[in-house]
Amino acid sequence: IFEESKPNSELCCKPVCLMLADESDHETLTAILGPLIAERESMKCSELLLEIGGIRRSFKFTFRGTGYDEKLVREVEGLEASGSVYICTLCDATRLEASQNLVFHSITRSHSENLQRYETWRANPYHESVDELRDRVKGVSAKPFIETLPSIDALH
Repeated sequence: IFEESKPNSELCCKPVCLMLADESDHETLTAILGPLIAERESMKCSELLLEIGGIRRSFKFTFRGTGYDEKLVREVEGLEASGSVYICTLCDATRLEASQNLVFHSITRSHSENLQRYETWRANPYHESVDELRDRVKGVSAKPFIETLPSIDALH
């Protein structure tokens, strides 16, 4: 593990995938990260058994996403780019709503809900116009492929 004495977010926190692909290139990013995500999901369901000091110990794997910037989170969770009317990666607030209410926000997005919204966007079961559909799915327009842990971002 490389550790820098003076952490530099440009060098230390940059995900490996960004060295190989632009985070806005959804197809390439998905192809690069797909096997890693599959491995991570299988590890979440597994258990590591070790004997430490004569005592058998059991460990489960927990993955915490850290160092993600908003652009990457929007991309991996299937949200429209930062120019979208829906500005937050955590809730369904629009630019107007956020500017009128700077205090009260809650986390309303989940990975599974974003998956459902993507399916609605893809299938358009109600035969709505693009604007109506965009309002229904609250800015989800691509299939999310990494579940990120909700945390307060710069918009809150």
